[in-house]
Amino acid sequence: MKSLSGKEFAKMLEKHAWQLLRINGSHHIYGKPNNIVRVSVPIHGNKPLKIGLQRHLLKLAGIADEEQQ
Repeated sequence: MKSLSGKEFAKMLEKHAWQLLRINGSHHIYGKPNNIVRVSVPIHGNKPLKIGLQRHLLKLAGIADEEQQ
C-alpha cells in the first residue's frame, strides 16, 4: 500500500462519489447522500497519511486497498 497525502486521498474519495460537506480547520469532512458515515481527512500540505489512519479511512469509505489508484 502506497502512503497518500491528504490531498491525494481527498481526490480519490471524490472519484468514488464522496462529496465535500465542510472544512473544519485542516480537516475536510466528506459524506455521501443517504449515508450516515462521515470521513474526516486531515490535509496538512503534502505530508503523507500514516498507514494505519489511511487503512481506517479506506475501510470507512468502503474502498478496497487494491482500488486505491
